[in-house]
Amino acid sequence: MPSLLLRNARIGLRGPLRHVLIIDGRIADVTTEPPPAGESVDVQGGTLLPGLWDAHVHTVQWAQARRRVDLSGARSAREAVDLVLPHDGFTVGYGFRDGLWPDAPDKSLLHAAAPGRPIVMVSNDLHTAWFSPAALAAIGMGEHPTGVLRERECYTAMAALPLPPPAELDRWVAEATTAAAERGVVGLLDFEFADNVTDWSRRVREQRVDVRVTCSIPKDRLEEAIGRGLRTGDPVAGSSGLLEVGPVKMFVDGSLNTRTAYCDDPYPGTEARGLLETSPGDLHDTMSLAAEHGIQPAVHAIGDLAASIALDAFERVGCAGRIEHAQLVRAADFARFARPGLVAGVQPAHAPDDREVADLHWSGRTHRAFAYADLLAAGAVLELGSDAPVAPLDPWDGMASAVARTDDDRPAWHPEQAVPLEAVLSSATRGRRGVRPGDVADLVITAADPAALDPAELRGIEVLGTLLAGRWTHRQRI
Repeated sequence: MPSLLLRNARIGLRGPLRHVLIIDGRIADVTTEPPPAGESVDVQGGTLLPGLWDAHVHTVQWAQARRRVDLSGARSAREAVDLVLPHDGFTVGYGFRDGLWPDAPDKSLLHAAAPGRPIVMVSNDLHTAWFSPAALAAIGMGEHPTGVLRERECYTAMAALPLPPPAELDRWVAEATTAAAERGVVGLLDFEFADNVTDWSRRVREQRVDVRVTCSIPKDRLEEAIGRGLRTGDPVAGSSGLLEVGPVKMFVDGSLNTRTAYCDDPYPGTEARGLLETSPGDLHDTMSLAAEHGIQPAVHAIGDLAASIALDAFERVGCAGRIEHAQLVRAADFARFARPGLVAGVQPAHAPDDREVADLHWSGRTHRAFAYADLLAAGAVLELGSDAPVAPLDPWDGMASAVARTDDDRPAWHPEQAVPLEAVLSSATRGRRGVRPGDVADLVITAADPAALDPAELRGIEVLGTLLAGRWTHRQRI
């Protein structure tokens, strides 16, 4: 059996120096004296931690966004147009936030700046797409009045865009997993709107994939998944242990930036409370069908009314599963997240990203927005994600935001909702809190002890190595 000895590793936060023996992909021993091993590596006092998971990723969209025009700096529709103009051909930009823009996006702006050119711009939250007339014509929607498509209309339009050749796209995705491993990531939960079990099975056969993947099931593929006998938590055959079947994803509402998160109170200056994507009755019926066949639900709920509807459904169905985002929660609902088997999938990097939009559109309620400390105090189980490409696929970025409640020189936003490092690290490791014999050797080695760093330093922490079942997926300077 292959063996690897990690010598002089600091075990956990503020931990002692020990030697860790890995045999056949698992931690065999943690000792004060170095035992013999086939390979021996001196970690030189680096900190050894359980490997990190990103519990909410859209992998194909993340892989594509890494190659798209960056629109995150646009402070208006006009500035967004200026950012795409220097690029030629069919241009796709990503990352704009129009919730605070002084002007409105419209296809006429793109046509005036670049007549006849196909241009698509995607919002940071993935819930809005802005098309030029030529891009609309290319997908058969040339008569759309504004070119600004939101929610389901957006998803349909984006799905109609021509993709790169499948082999090239798979290569981009595989490269993104290697980049994730460089930040200590050993696994991710993929919420791509696709047949993820089939797509990832092909990737692990044909590409080097450097993370484990939990393959979600889109709601519109639920009956197909049932017919295939897929069940949440089951390993995917032929994937060498890298893949498992995930939950079925369904939506209650939209997003904050698009003003479609479904809320108790209307958005300022309107009577609109957001968008109810799935009625309570349909949500209950879909969750019941999934649970009956061993598939757990993952329910997207951002607004406080949406979160309450999702909690009602879990209580009625009585199944395990996930609520994704939970960005705004009723005061009375925090305790309901503590029900057995329920996980709150949260994205702390969104809090500093969206604080101004929340202050504007959720005025008077932001004390219970992105309220991770209150969720933990109520007994909720949190799992950390990025929602990449909405935020970078880098758990250290999310952890730093959770600890500091800011990501720049602005004061902390609602610092009472800050989370201790130990708790947020556990939420980024699927609950693993130590390095113990018998555990799978999915591990990360950092140059510094994270507990000794301030949040800004935590965000940029140097990762010396990442191991997946004892195999190096990233290694430098050791």
